[in-house]
Amino acid sequence: MVGKGSGTMVQEDERKGKGLDVEVSEDERRSRRSMRKRAMHASSRLTHSLRKRGNRRVVNCRFSGVSIEEERDAAEEEAVGSFRQVLMAKDLLPTRHDEYHTMLRFLKARKFDIEQAVHMWSEMLKWRKAYGVDTVLQDFSFNELGEVQNYYPHGYHGMDREGRPIYIERLGKVEPEKLLRVTTVERYLKYHVQEFERAFTMRFPACSIAAKRHIESTTTILDVHGVHWMGFGKVARDLVLHIQKIDSENYPETLHQMFIVNAGSGFKLLWNTVKGFLDPKTTSKIHVLGTKYLNKLLESIDSSQLPEFLGGSCVCPNGGCLRSDKGPWNDPEIMKLVLPRERNSFEESFDASEKDGKIRLCLPKVVRTDTSSGVSGSDVDDMHSLSKLENSQLTPLFEDSDCNDNRYLYSGITAFSGEGGKSLDRKQHC
Repeated sequence: MVGKGSGTMVQEDERKGKGLDVEVSEDERRSRRSMRKRAMHASSRLTHSLRKRGNRRVVNCRFSGVSIEEERDAAEEEAVGSFRQVLMAKDLLPTRHDEYHTMLRFLKARKFDIEQAVHMWSEMLKWRKAYGVDTVLQDFSFNELGEVQNYYPHGYHGMDREGRPIYIERLGKVEPEKLLRVTTVERYLKYHVQEFERAFTMRFPACSIAAKRHIESTTTILDVHGVHWMGFGKVARDLVLHIQKIDSENYPETLHQMFIVNAGSGFKLLWNTVKGFLDPKTTSKIHVLGTKYLNKLLESIDSSQLPEFLGGSCVCPNGGCLRSDKGPWNDPEIMKLVLPRERNSFEESFDASEKDGKIRLCLPKVVRTDTSSGVSGSDVDDMHSLSKLENSQLTPLFEDSDCNDNRYLYSGITAFSGEGGKSLDRKQHC
C-alpha cells in the first residue's frame, strides 16, 4: 500500500516536472519572440537615429594603470545595440565575438543595413569554423617565412603618428615563381590569416597601450617600384584575389589608410580605371603617389618609423627593417601588460591556469564619462562584454565589466581590399 502510494506520488511529480519543462520552454520561446520584436523595432529606428549624429561621448578605459580614451557616436552605439540583439536572437553571437568594435566594423561595412550585416557576420563565423581560425596561432607553423621574405619582402615596421602599426610590402621585388617554389598558395593563405590573428592579439593591444588610445586599424605602404604587372602570372594574381576576398569578407573596416608609392604612369592609369568600381569611402583611404612621395608620408609617419629605402632614417640590423618587426609589441614592459604570462618568447603557448583549460586574465573595468546630453547608458552598457580569453589569447583593451572572450580585428593589407550619464569606477577582477 505504501509502495503504491509512493508510485502515485512519483508519477504526479513526473507530470508536474513535465509541465514545468513545458512552461520553461514556453517562457524561453516567449523571451526569444520578445527579443526579436525589440531588435526589429530598434532596427527600424536606425536610419532615423543615424541621421541625428552629433551626440558623442568619451569612454575612458583604465588598463593596468594606463588610461585609454575613445570618442563614441551615440547613434553608432544604438546601432551596435540593435545589431547585437538580432545576432543574439539568431544565436549568432559566440562570446569571443561579443565585442563593440567588432560589431561596429561589420555594420559600417554594410552601411548600417542590419540584414546585410547579419548575413556577412554569419558567413564570417562559418568561414572561421571551416578554416580553423580560432586555433591557427597554435596549430600552424610557417617555417618557410625566411625564404618567403626573400621573394616577397613584407613586414610590420613601427607606428604612424597616431599610434597605428605600419605594414609595408615591396611589390616591385616580388618573384612569384621563386615564391611558389618555397611555399604553396594554401600555406601562404594560412600564414596570411595567422598574421591577422597575431596582429589582433599582440600588435593592436600593444599599440593601444603605447598610444594611450584605442587602436583598431593599420597604415599600409605598398612600394610598387619596378612592378611588372603582366609578369605576375595567373597563380600570383589568383593569390592576390584570394587574399583580397579573405580580407574584405572577414576583416572589414580595419584599414586606416594606404600609400602606394613609386607608382608609374601605367599604374596610375590602371588605378583611375579600378577606382571607379570601388566604394568612394574605400578610395578615399588610398593615396597613389609617384616618386615624390616622402612629404606625404611624413605627414602621417615620423622619419624614425620609416625605413631608409622609403626615405626615412631607420636602418634596422639583422636582416633589415622588414624583418625586424619593430614596434611596441616587442617592448617587454608593454607586453607584460598584454600577455597573461611571459615565457621564453611572445609567441609560445601558455599553460592553462584554470581547471577547464582556459586561461583567465584580469581585465580592465571602465571609468565612463558621458559628454553628450540625453543619452541613456543603460542599454549601451549591456552591449559591451569582454569574454574569457581562450587558447592563450591576449588581453584586449576594450571596456567592460566581465572576463569575456574577445578578439582584435586587424586591417586588410592587400591593395584595393573592400571595407568594407553616470560614471562607473570598478576595480580589476576576473
